[in-house]
Amino acid sequence: MATLTLPALIDIHVHLRDPGATHKEDFATGTAAALAGGVVAVLDMPNNTPPTTDEAALRRKGELASTKARCDFGFYLGATVGNAGQSVGIHEVAGLKMYLNETYGPLQLEALSTVMAHFRHWPRGKPIAAHAEQLSTAVVIGLAQLYGRSAHICHVSRKAEIELIRHAKANGAKITCEVTPHHLFLTEQYAERVGGFGHVKPALGTPEDREALWANLDIVDAVASDHAPHTIEEKESETPPPGVPGLETTLPLLLNAVAEGRLSVERLVELTHHGPARVMGVRPPEESYVEVDPDARHLLHGADLLTKCRWTPFEGMRVQGLVRSVYLRGTRVYEDGEVLAPPGSGRSLVLS
Repeated sequence: MATLTLPALIDIHVHLRDPGATHKEDFATGTAAALAGGVVAVLDMPNNTPPTTDEAALRRKGELASTKARCDFGFYLGATVGNAGQSVGIHEVAGLKMYLNETYGPLQLEALSTVMAHFRHWPRGKPIAAHAEQLSTAVVIGLAQLYGRSAHICHVSRKAEIELIRHAKANGAKITCEVTPHHLFLTEQYAERVGGFGHVKPALGTPEDREALWANLDIVDAVASDHAPHTIEEKESETPPPGVPGLETTLPLLLNAVAEGRLSVERLVELTHHGPARVMGVRPPEESYVEVDPDARHLLHGADLLTKCRWTPFEGMRVQGLVRSVYLRGTRVYEDGEVLAPPGSGRSLVLS
């Protein structure tokens, strides 16, 4: 059996649902899923119930993660009308998250003046990450230029968006961006076939959109799962919430792309380790790596996953590349389907 050793993954975009929706996921199950996917550090989004927008919510979330997380973690502060320019929890978070388009939760920003205030006041040493689709992408790029600061655009999904980002980067804009595996490997035809299980924000694109992401992957800074679990019952309902689980399938999908010649190992490492750390300004945990069998062929099945929701949009997909073991700070934390790290063994990426 061949073994390929890679730097462990850093996922800068996850929704672990803790607190507020722990029937979908929590810090213990979500970070177990992370380790099973070769991920040793995650950055959790703020659209919890209640949203993570003030000191009390940050403190509560930190307490939960410190007792339950099995891998390292960090948080975003959610941008609101009322917290622009305030110092709430800035030293405790990895970055600010701004929602400029409709998503899951109450954090969408409507007023341009609010967005401008956050760009003006947020510390330059901490990144701004934005859910920005279509025209909102241009708004983020323009404000980053206007205020002479960097900004990160989450889950880019459309041909026009990635081409605009390429143009902006070529002209000196301090813009970084991420793409998700579901936008790289699925299209709107999948969503039409499976209904609520294919409902994500941003929506899955056309085959042309998908190919544009691959064609411009050289200017992408990170692949992030946007792990957003919901129960099977919720997804089968008349009003399915947007989101799919992804922590455990990102690396196998990318390894399969390597096997098919669509991606080099070096570029995989850049997109899943070096790039995410650089974008968010976090230091990867030392002596952390993942051992994979690059030749192992297997089928992806939700029933085999450790995420609490136990389903995947990639059900039945055959991939080549299997995570065998994961090490965090020199300690083996996952091996052949078994998570060895106990709850509470993860550390804060920001405060450690």
